[in-house]
Amino acid sequence: MTTASAEGAARNGRGVLIIVENLPVPFDRRVWQEALALREAGWRVSVICPTGKGHDARREDIDGVAIYRHSLPVEAKGALAYAAEYLWAVCAQIRLSFRVARERGFDVLHACNPPDLIFIVAALHKWLRGTRFVFDHHDLSPELFEAKFGPKGPLPRIMRWLERQTFRFADASIATNETFKRLAVERGGMDPDRVWVVKSYPKIERFRRTAPDPILAASNRSLVGYVGIMGSQDGVEYLVRAIADIVHERGRDDVGCVLVGDGPELESLKALALELDVADHVTFTGYLTGDRLLATLSALDVGVIPDPKDDFNDKLSMNKVFEYMMLGLPFVMFDLTQARSEARDAALVAKDCSPEGLADGILALVDDEGRRKRMGAWGRETAEREFLWENETASLRAAYEAVA
Repeated sequence: MTTASAEGAARNGRGVLIIVENLPVPFDRRVWQEALALREAGWRVSVICPTGKGHDARREDIDGVAIYRHSLPVEAKGALAYAAEYLWAVCAQIRLSFRVARERGFDVLHACNPPDLIFIVAALHKWLRGTRFVFDHHDLSPELFEAKFGPKGPLPRIMRWLERQTFRFADASIATNETFKRLAVERGGMDPDRVWVVKSYPKIERFRRTAPDPILAASNRSLVGYVGIMGSQDGVEYLVRAIADIVHERGRDDVGCVLVGDGPELESLKALALELDVADHVTFTGYLTGDRLLATLSALDVGVIPDPKDDFNDKLSMNKVFEYMMLGLPFVMFDLTQARSEARDAALVAKDCSPEGLADGILALVDDEGRRKRMGAWGRETAEREFLWENETASLRAAYEAVA
């Protein structure tokens, strides 16, 4: 097929361009599952995302999805660094979006936050080409930045203005839970009939316990673990300090910790483990995917969600909740409203939001195998019954049929 005829074939049917800034695709599980679901529903799917996590090709086709990637500056930590990263990303997204429009065409632009800046790209295509705009509301950006940098100064006001503009330009919004849907209506002014809930469930047939990692399994310690991004708002420091409390204050040498993931706080957490003299009790694996991820998580006895209680974390649906429950892994967490409502009897809620409270919860499960088994079995059975990605794709398709 010639280039001209290939481009013509790519334009047949309806097209969607998904833009995500904070993770590459297909590494971002939610975005990738949405892309595949839309492709299966007959949409021609293109994605713009950053490079990284082993996905460095600038142009790639995977499973019928066309992926366009751009570079990013060094992973941001301070407010000015975030501003530079986001402005760089928006410029790259604008450039690549017009390339996608030229090469493949699209009728819907699907923006995944954070940040709440991608509406700028959507607005350009709405004005110039009549493109529809779907806002996929992953995170509460105003609360996220307050958790990172505090509530004072102009930044929180700027973030709330950007959020309002995003909702203003959106033809439909996709919420990760009912709390996000309520906020889209009350804070974003969306018509409730234009907001659809699509939860971030993994495909349950692909998220099962496997043979545990043999090195971890041979440690002769009870293993607790965390999987996810390691940023300041994620509270992984609480877990490292809890391990130090267990080892040094309670004299327990039989508990080890596995931290799976990466992020801006990774090096600080490694330094903290050395400072607290628990480096030989804490294993940092970096990002893992596929069989290696499942083998590592299958070696754990207890999962941990150390995210502290604040306005941001309290409203989030945590991917870790769904993943731990699908694996039948009991876990400890702080008292987070949304996560607690989804975890129910699969989680032990720490008595207070502190390293010592987390340590109490960890040891309560480490020392009670029967309780762990009951909680894990309840979580797995609930996940098999309720956490069905196939049901969420129906809501995703309904949103698209409404805007298209």
